[in-house]
Amino acid sequence: MLKSKRLRIVFVSAAAAVLLLGILLLTFNFIVIGKTAGDIGTVSAEDGYTTALVLGAKVHKGGRLSDMLRDRMETAIALYHAGAVDTLLLSGDGRGEWSEVKHMKLYAIEKGVPEEAILEDPEGFSTYESVFRAKTLYGQDKLVIVTQKYHLYRAIYIAEDLGIEAAGVSADLEKYAGQLYRDIREILARIKDFGLCILN
Repeated sequence: MLKSKRLRIVFVSAAAAVLLLGILLLTFNFIVIGKTAGDIGTVSAEDGYTTALVLGAKVHKGGRLSDMLRDRMETAIALYHAGAVDTLLLSGDGRGEWSEVKHMKLYAIEKGVPEEAILEDPEGFSTYESVFRAKTLYGQDKLVIVTQKYHLYRAIYIAEDLGIEAAGVSADLEKYAGQLYRDIREILARIKDFGLCILN
């Protein structure tokens, strides 16, 4: 009887802890999304942005951009050709033969963006690092950030915490396989970067 009562207490305590954790996760995510949702849309030359920060993603063997990265580049290149920005800051993992930044740059040049309009950040190993480096190494105080919408909330939140005036342009040009997994992972990533913003 006593053992059964103890087990019930342990179970109830564990359930309460899980519920509390879930509430905290949702709360922090609502804060990040609620604070930044209004900053996602379109930009034009009249908005006064000069640079688009393009966040890196996977490059396949042979140098082929993943679908998500290709769409990020297409979106940023369209902004450049429309005159909404005059510089593309390409940030990602620049290591190895299939360097994200190297192949992002090659793609942009193939699409008519002159080399002098491209900045490369080969040490953008995470969203936080990409945005932080845009501010501290590349002197960006006002940015258009280009990535898929689910990712934009976090990137803009980081930028605004760092004192960057940021607008997000979604690169969702199609539906992507595995999006449910990315959405779940992003919930945890928002918590991580929310904490980094508080600590830094």
